[in-house]
Amino acid sequence: MRIEVDSLGSVKVPADALYGAQTARAIQNYPISGLRAHPVFIRSYALLKLACAEVNLKLGLIPRPIGRAIIQAAREIAEGLHHDQFVVDVYQAGAGVSFHMNVNEVIANLAILRFAKRQGSAPRLGDHSIVHPNDHVNFGQSTNDTFPTAGRLAVLLLLNEFYPALEELENAFGKKAVEFDDVLKIGRTHLQDAVPIRLGQEFAAYREALRQAGAQIRFSSETLLPLGIGGSAAGTGLNVHPRFARLVVARLRELTCLRLSTASDLRAAMQSQLPFAAVSGALRNLALELIRIANDVRLLASGPITGLNEITLPAVQPGSSIMPGKVNPAMLEMLDMVAFQVIGCDTVVALAVQAGQLELNVMMPAIIWNLLHAIEILKNACRVVARLCVTGIQANRDICERHAYRTASLATALNPVLGYDRVALVVKKALTSGKTIPEVCLEEELLSRKELDRLLNPHRMTEPGIRWAGRNSRKAGKKVAWSQEKRTRPTISRTPSR
Repeated sequence: MRIEVDSLGSVKVPADALYGAQTARAIQNYPISGLRAHPVFIRSYALLKLACAEVNLKLGLIPRPIGRAIIQAAREIAEGLHHDQFVVDVYQAGAGVSFHMNVNEVIANLAILRFAKRQGSAPRLGDHSIVHPNDHVNFGQSTNDTFPTAGRLAVLLLLNEFYPALEELENAFGKKAVEFDDVLKIGRTHLQDAVPIRLGQEFAAYREALRQAGAQIRFSSETLLPLGIGGSAAGTGLNVHPRFARLVVARLRELTCLRLSTASDLRAAMQSQLPFAAVSGALRNLALELIRIANDVRLLASGPITGLNEITLPAVQPGSSIMPGKVNPAMLEMLDMVAFQVIGCDTVVALAVQAGQLELNVMMPAIIWNLLHAIEILKNACRVVARLCVTGIQANRDICERHAYRTASLATALNPVLGYDRVALVVKKALTSGKTIPEVCLEEELLSRKELDRLLNPHRMTEPGIRWAGRNSRKAGKKVAWSQEKRTRPTISRTPSR
């Protein structure tokens, strides 16, 4: 161990640790969860420190050798090195002071090591007379403006990793929408038989729902682009050079390729963390859609004997420790649990965002960790569900089409001709007698066979007003010849329909 001294007195620090006294105190004070900062947050904080050091050096505010050493140290952390030195629990001092000092201390000690190597002397970790974590690394900065700034960078950078994963899931549903475009099935409302729909249409709707949810996330993330760096302790810019904020933001734009800007009001950027709530809320909305879609797909795949069994999911692992051969929709069950967690994270973010007081929101550690955690697990879940589940879905065509042709809901297409009340009587008779809708209509002499062929073609019913010709259809250009003898499914004549 080595002994370091801070404003509260002496502290023991592991001899080879790159962190210092304040981090050591945080380890003692907050043995809460064992959770650590997300790697992208560590990298983002390092990028911010790098940009601040470059600007301070440019403005002549810190000695050149010290500034260069700080820049190199921050660059190493931004490249993924030394992340094991960031040991502060995510549940820590308000506003993130403990983690911020963890960053300052690690950068300062890395700079000290560079000085020792250059001079050929033994390193003196924790010797603040060489590089000081507050006076040098943190010059012109505060936890109150750096923590939310690094958080915004981290969320934006992680979202750039998330968008391709979500698009992969969208595209997987889109490919299945094309593949299943000719698969006729029965639609269901209130979990009861409704009018026919194509399986491809259902999957196209899933893709569109995800696309819209992704667009909401992109839109809300725009509010994170203005940064409050330069606001110092209370948003007033105390001890900050007049050009500091503008130059730091400009350098961060170069480092991250993000369309960053300086917040129009630095005090508002420090008081309000509403942009994080906006992004979290959009992620929650995506989670709600994922739950709905996952549950729909699980229902369509239920069975295989006693459920709907309209689709078959790829088997990824055995489904039971006691029932041989059982296969479960494991990937979709995982997706549901991830989405539940995202909703929980959003609740934490919402409560933390409203908990700010006066000039500062001290709940920023909870905001940023929960938001990054939500993005991370959604990113990973979307990718594996696309690859291990959706891509391998198969349609059980015969089951889908048998249900579509047998349902009494086909009668809905007769409403414009016969009227709702008369059609209701037809449906009632069909259900009680076991006959098909066309059989009842012919028996009651309500419509001719030719009229029934035209009105009750289920494929055309899936896109009213459009001549149905599915891209992969085996039935495009054919018409239904309703048979009184074969009630389970009408035969298909080879006569082209008009």
